[in-house]
Amino acid sequence: MSHDYLAESLVHDPIHGYISFTSRYGLPDNETSEQEIIDNPWVQRMRQIHQLQTAWWVFPSAEHMRFQHILGAMHLASRCIDQWYDSLADSCDSVPSKPYVESLCRLAALLHDVGHGPFGHFFDDHYLDQYNLTHEDVGAYLIEHELGDLIRGVRRNPHGAFKPLEVLDPRQIGWLIRRPKSVQDDEGHPVWLRRLRSLFSGIYTVDNMDFVLRDAYMSGYNTKAFDISRLLHYSFFTPQGLTIHIRGLPTLVNFIETRANLFRTIYFHRTVRALDIALEDLFPQTMKHLFPGNPLEHLDEYLHLTETSFLVDIARWSKSSNPEIQELGRQWDAILRRDVSWKMACERTLNFHTAGAARMTIFSEPELVLKRVKERLPSELRDIDLRYDVAQHYHRPSAKLPVNGQNFLLDPAVGMPTELNDDELFRQLPISFLIFRIYTQDHGQEPLITAALNSILGDATDAKTNM
Repeated sequence: MSHDYLAESLVHDPIHGYISFTSRYGLPDNETSEQEIIDNPWVQRMRQIHQLQTAWWVFPSAEHMRFQHILGAMHLASRCIDQWYDSLADSCDSVPSKPYVESLCRLAALLHDVGHGPFGHFFDDHYLDQYNLTHEDVGAYLIEHELGDLIRGVRRNPHGAFKPLEVLDPRQIGWLIRRPKSVQDDEGHPVWLRRLRSLFSGIYTVDNMDFVLRDAYMSGYNTKAFDISRLLHYSFFTPQGLTIHIRGLPTLVNFIETRANLFRTIYFHRTVRALDIALEDLFPQTMKHLFPGNPLEHLDEYLHLTETSFLVDIARWSKSSNPEIQELGRQWDAILRRDVSWKMACERTLNFHTAGAARMTIFSEPELVLKRVKERLPSELRDIDLRYDVAQHYHRPSAKLPVNGQNFLLDPAVGMPTELNDDELFRQLPISFLIFRIYTQDHGQEPLITAALNSILGDATDAKTNM
């Protein structure tokens, strides 16, 4: 029997089919199995944090958790390395063995979200930011200091064993999962590792390829969002970096368009954003009662801070004897029953085709827009409570990225790979789109608010024309 079935386990996934990982029962005692890392409390914690931070309140079937997503990303890391390893080895010197590179990427994919708090990216913006942290910073710390010993004990994956003396470095995994900040960020890392960062920071990554497929499927948007097999088939490494053949470009464009449509229809849905506004109002005071401070200084508490613990705790607050907590609980009760006070009154969507275009529109000063809208309402409505929301999504890089974040295009007629974000065909896509919305707490005033906004936009257009 050539295949060691005892050393491998399978889990079935609706997106990728069977996902394999090494099992603790079939390996030598001195080795760490992938199962031991998957079963670690820090990774199992992802079972209690939704993949869609508030959209699951709006799309009833989109109840999937980050745990399913990270397993899918781990699986995609194997698919990428299986197809791209030979070109990586051909384009770089001193590349480790294929099983080593595959395991490095598998574990980076599995652990890329391990630092997330309740409500995902919302928690980054409305809690971690005060400590100058992101979930990637927290995740890199956990990988090195909490999971490092387990990671160093890994010696194989379901597709092969490392060469003698090859040992995974948790610091390399922590570096892979963090977004590039500058060219200096590359210093001290071998070229082959810098190239692998494209799998985690770039136009198409193991993260966003999985969440586009998974979120589209689970929300009911689309059961096969894009052709991932064709995208991987036409991708490879060159000395310049991760490159796509021109025959694969239409598939990549389709992927980018599908991802943008998910933002428009799901992540930026009007009610999803209304929930986010409601959470913004409550979150600072809520966290003061739930968590003691910087997660890196309170790891034991952070391990047990999940959406499950969060929602269970705040559900009890309306019965508290503390008036402040009781009032917070009353407001949370309204959110939990989807009694969202903010209602969309009007919206505008703009597409931008140049890097600085968004900063040149009136929507770059949303407070001013809201002020002018109020000024143009009937006098009896000028004290109405309004909120604005600006949701912006970037289709493609709007500026030059560090080399490890770039993607390249190979057109045989040209010969040499060229930067993908400078390619003429790629310019068919806008750089970004922006959705500007105004919310009110009562229906009925939408026509007046819309008319006021239209009046302001008309003035802005006339002023631009007369410049």
